[in-house]
Amino acid sequence: MQLHQIKPIHKNKRKKRRGRGGKRGTFSGRGVKGQKSRAGRKMQPIIRELIKRYHKKRGYRNKGKEKREVILNLSVLEKLFAEGEKITPQLLLSRRIIRKIKARVPDVKILGKGELKKKLIIEGCRFSKAAKEKIERAGGNIA
Repeated sequence: MQLHQIKPIHKNKRKKRRGRGGKRGTFSGRGVKGQKSRAGRKMQPIIRELIKRYHKKRGYRNKGKEKREVILNLSVLEKLFAEGEKITPQLLLSRRIIRKIKARVPDVKILGKGELKKKLIIEGCRFSKAAKEKIERAGGNIA
């Protein structure tokens, strides 16, 4: 026996055609007369009319403020900056360490991952407790 000689045992089942009389009675389960019984009926849900009545309030599309914050670790500062250098978000931006978010200079938060052995002066940034301790231990300033 070969592939082209195989034949199905059962006949294909015919698809039921709804709404055309037959075994379901004259109205085919659609009830008697009216818009709901017609072919191609389109009825809007009642709730839509209620929703459309509500006025659009201010701030609807501004739910939840996006965070415009960039996170840096101490290990990055150790690699990229020299002893006694002053670090600000604008300097980080000009050196392409961070990028603008929606055309604004983002807030910078410094975390304490890695070691810091250089004295750095840091301005205009936020810190974690661990980062603050490590910066001060290395002899740096936080302004």
